[in-house]
Amino acid sequence: MTDLRQTMGAEQQLKSIFKQAQGYAFDYADGAAERSVFPQPEALANLALFDEDMPNTNGDASSILQQLHQYGSPASVAQTGGRYFGFVNGGVIPVTLATKWLTDFWDQNTALQVMSPITSKLEEICEGWLQQLLGLPNTTVAGFVSGTSSAIFCGLAAARLRIYANQGWDFNARGHNGAPSIRIIAGRHTHGAVVKAIALLGFGLDNIEWVEGDDQGRIDPTFMPTLDDSCIVILQAGNVNSGAFDPFGEICDNANKAGAWVHIDGAFGLWAGGTQRLKYLTQGMDKAHSWSVDGHKTLNTPYDSGILLCRDKEALITALQASGDYLTSSYGEKRDGMMYTPEMSRRARAVELWAALKYLGRSGVDELVFGLHQRAVQFADELRAAGFDILNDVVFNQVIVSPSPEDEITQQILEYIQASGECWVGSSVWQGKKVIRISVCSWVTSEQDISRSALTFVQARDAICAK
Repeated sequence: MTDLRQTMGAEQQLKSIFKQAQGYAFDYADGAAERSVFPQPEALANLALFDEDMPNTNGDASSILQQLHQYGSPASVAQTGGRYFGFVNGGVIPVTLATKWLTDFWDQNTALQVMSPITSKLEEICEGWLQQLLGLPNTTVAGFVSGTSSAIFCGLAAARLRIYANQGWDFNARGHNGAPSIRIIAGRHTHGAVVKAIALLGFGLDNIEWVEGDDQGRIDPTFMPTLDDSCIVILQAGNVNSGAFDPFGEICDNANKAGAWVHIDGAFGLWAGGTQRLKYLTQGMDKAHSWSVDGHKTLNTPYDSGILLCRDKEALITALQASGDYLTSSYGEKRDGMMYTPEMSRRARAVELWAALKYLGRSGVDELVFGLHQRAVQFADELRAAGFDILNDVVFNQVIVSPSPEDEITQQILEYIQASGECWVGSSVWQGKKVIRISVCSWVTSEQDISRSALTFVQARDAICAK
């Protein structure tokens, strides 16, 4: 171990491998805008070069980095280049990427304030800024998790604890066995992450009371069942296909009167509340009890940046309890991040979120979020003008395209676009019909990127129809 320690010590001191990695990173960034959006067949085939048995001896750091750049970089998806629209995958604001580099050197574990005072402080700051930006109650606390899937889980765990407590049932002590029933109310277009959380929390998928929606995927309040204090209602800020928002105000008012809990899944759409020009979409969302959102989608922070917001602090920290004789908690005097998340050990992801909010400010968030909407509208307009059917009202950043009434032709056009390397879009099923789904999520995406991508749609349709 002595020789290995000396080798690693020299690498740390000389900084050559860090400079090498920096050079590769800059090389990747410089080519991202014009490279094939999805890896070419040769790049995918070269991934076989990573297949090997576990090495018996130490490797060479420089060679490892070279292998990653030579064969790994070409096999990555260029979602930072401006023409990736396949999933709701954001780009990355430069200052947040630079912040991530710095915090990687910090390598902080953020479970307790005594483990990372700076992270604890910036989590506290972000919590307050999110309250202000999104117009949430000042009692709202934040948990910084890996993504919305985890955030939904936390929100529904807090909801479960509070609903049971209101009925005199201590869930942490007694669990589900013999517990009174809880009703789960959700729209037909609820995201799969919500369904997963419901299953993981033991509610049972067969117990979901599904509510029908309109032609945009919004819950129709007239179909809502009668609510009571055993209900958890799940609403959506941004349908994953159409981008539509549920009518929060009316449903939340009824839920609050009944003593029910409302969780809003807003993975990418909750940020509409941070722009004056789209804020109408989130009207009434402040009346909910918990919210889930990603920084790495609409806000364009680096990946692994989910946020759970909850106005019932006691329910959240009790549901996510953690204890141990060795844990030196500050017991409320300082912010201990693990009290608001399922994990104890976590990286300092909130520092990047702080950098994004500090850099953008209110006006920058408004410009960023509304800009994504503008590019989505442009995409829809150019495709419509070229003869494509647009099946949704483009209220946010999502566009549903129908290039053909025949599913087989739609699939062929989709595959042509994906193979072109010009842009990358995904597929979905909308109202029983196969469609192409566009998500505009990156600050990099320009008007020219949209026009260039729309032309690819036309070329794909012409090529397939010519056959």
